[in-house]
Amino acid sequence: MPDLLLELFSEEIPARMQAKAADDLRRMVTDKLVAEGLVYEGAKAFATPRRLALTVHGIPARQPDLKDERRGPRVGGPEPAIQGFLKATGLSSISEAKIQHDKKGDFYIALIEKPGRAAIDVIAEMLPVIIRTFPWPKSMRWGARSAKSGSLTWVRPLHAITATFGLETEEPDIVKFSVDGIEAGQTTYGHRFMAPGPISVRRFEDYEAKLLDAKVVLDPDRRKDTILTDAKQLAFAQGLELVEDQVLLDEVSGLVEWPVVMMGSFEEQYLSIPNEVIRATIRNNQKCFVVRDPKTGKLTNKFVLTANIEAPDGGKTIVAGNERVIRPRLSDAKFFYETDLKTKLEDRLPKFEQIVFHEKLGTQAERIKRIERLAAEIAPLVGADVEKTRRAARLAKADLLTEVVGEFPELQGLMGKYYALAQGEDAAVAAASEEHWKPQGPTDRVPTDPVSVAVALADKLDTLVGFWAIDEKPTGSKDPFALRRAALGVIRLITENGLRFPLYERCMFHSLFFAERTLSTFEGLVAKKSKSLEFVVPGLSKALEERAHRIARSETALESAFAHFDAVVTNLLTFFADRLKVQLRDQGARHDLVDAVFSLGGQDDLLLVVRRVEALGKFLDSDDGKNLLAGTKRAGNILSIEEKKDKRTFDGAPDAALYRLDEEKALAVAIDQVKAEASAAVAKEDFAAAMSAMAKLRPAVDAFFDKVKVNDDDAKVRENRLKLLNEIRAATRAVADFSRIEG
Repeated sequence: MPDLLLELFSEEIPARMQAKAADDLRRMVTDKLVAEGLVYEGAKAFATPRRLALTVHGIPARQPDLKDERRGPRVGGPEPAIQGFLKATGLSSISEAKIQHDKKGDFYIALIEKPGRAAIDVIAEMLPVIIRTFPWPKSMRWGARSAKSGSLTWVRPLHAITATFGLETEEPDIVKFSVDGIEAGQTTYGHRFMAPGPISVRRFEDYEAKLLDAKVVLDPDRRKDTILTDAKQLAFAQGLELVEDQVLLDEVSGLVEWPVVMMGSFEEQYLSIPNEVIRATIRNNQKCFVVRDPKTGKLTNKFVLTANIEAPDGGKTIVAGNERVIRPRLSDAKFFYETDLKTKLEDRLPKFEQIVFHEKLGTQAERIKRIERLAAEIAPLVGADVEKTRRAARLAKADLLTEVVGEFPELQGLMGKYYALAQGEDAAVAAASEEHWKPQGPTDRVPTDPVSVAVALADKLDTLVGFWAIDEKPTGSKDPFALRRAALGVIRLITENGLRFPLYERCMFHSLFFAERTLSTFEGLVAKKSKSLEFVVPGLSKALEERAHRIARSETALESAFAHFDAVVTNLLTFFADRLKVQLRDQGARHDLVDAVFSLGGQDDLLLVVRRVEALGKFLDSDDGKNLLAGTKRAGNILSIEEKKDKRTFDGAPDAALYRLDEEKALAVAIDQVKAEASAAVAKEDFAAAMSAMAKLRPAVDAFFDKVKVNDDDAKVRENRLKLLNEIRAATRAVADFSRIEG
């Protein structure tokens, strides 16, 4: 079957857009082919700085013929309906229609036969539409055409279109179409400098080979391999080691069509700058790789660059040009770093009073005070030194006002660590400056030092509670404040460090510090009411009372505030549950088990939730677990039906005097035993033992459903047996809500 070759040749396409553009081209063309009935065998797209290319293999030469039946009006129906039917189907008279008989009467049926068109004609029709509607993030008009209404917009000026279609054994045909005066043909161009002349191509194999001869490597992956291999070998030849950078490699491969790797150098005096600053300077400004000494692990005064040309002088001029640009950039970085060292981190803090974090949440200075207070409260819970934690939280954001971070925002936190160490801070305090930002993604490292963990939790919880308090929650795909990432960070900090952390208590107490800003009716708290929070926040009534006296006037305001923030924090815990489901699902666990555990209420200890979910998952994988789940669901289904029928629930203890069968008595005994054992095991947080206790219920449940008729003719016996079924449901709730479990 024929193959399609398409190339869109233009000025330089930004490297960051190339991969998506190639994927979009493949998707748009192949989706349209399938929609037209042209099912292909395979497709692959490519991108270089000056071209998008696509090859589609095994396209049928013609569309299949279309045969369709269209039902029309009833025989003897209104004349306008019949005329509309004839017009829609292309029939010249109603006598050409067939008559179909069914229960509702006789109807006209039109048999429509539409012969398929040649595939090349279909392609010639669809490609201009795809080119004109191509989804570039940014596009432009250019030249004389820019003044024309409806002229083509493209990411950069489009110069040529190559489009051929044909069998491998024959000379392919040109797909004839034009876009804004650009005629499709079979001519492309090689490397801008080394082989700029026109190249006539026929099909993909011929096209790729001729481009390679013209100093263009079409495949981005091949360019990446060339750059990485040559860079490693160049560094190795000098006894050095390349610092690999996949993101930079992806970008650099999109800047060149013919990669040529070279090495440059800079003055050793710049090695006094932290390695990360050197790397950021060279990477961001010149798109170059850095190298290190494998013996020490420290950077050397060398860098690796990728040129797009084989220069006559072997690249000396190119290397010198890059060195000439990098030198002043490093000089600036050195100046920024040395200037930053002259000002202590703590002396920068007053400037935060003039920087608004969020109009509804106050300044950065207010936020830092909240984090400092919350981190100190969290410290004992995670085994951290309170004073070190307080100090770390106070200084953690200070490097945001430094010159280096202003120039390289990606170094926030890391520079804070360097500056803290330079001014003699404790190592744990310094480390928290960098680590409190972590984890920033699913693959990022989770801090383990207790001080860092306390500050990281405080930072993320302040963000989450604050934005929940002002009702700025993520909606759909929109999450401008990265709140989902913050919640996942909290989950990973707690679960991967094995922390027992009462989320509701911490969030509820912290939410009160947003009261003055978020509740206009919140005039205060009084000692009497603050003590009523003791059941929710044990041990904090005194602290709440002290806080209350500063801003309190009425008990009504307390009730309003407590109701508001209880709803806020409860909603936030639901958000945590949803994020935990995502995390556990990504790890291979079942999301419905999280629902089953969270639905019990009061499940704000994430570590215990995870352990309970793990134990529940193992239990349900066993035969006992599967059969007990089936029995529990059967009991639940019967109860639902009967409760709906009787318009009542069957709560309350069954009457032992009404048991008529041994299976009823055995089930009642088993339920009492299992309830006691499972509850005791859960209280000890031994969830494996709780599941083992649950397994003892299975034989009694199986026997009950085997021998006992629930809906007995005697109304009292029926009610008693339904109560017994309710006891099964209540017993299993000691470990999870089995009604939430799928299957």
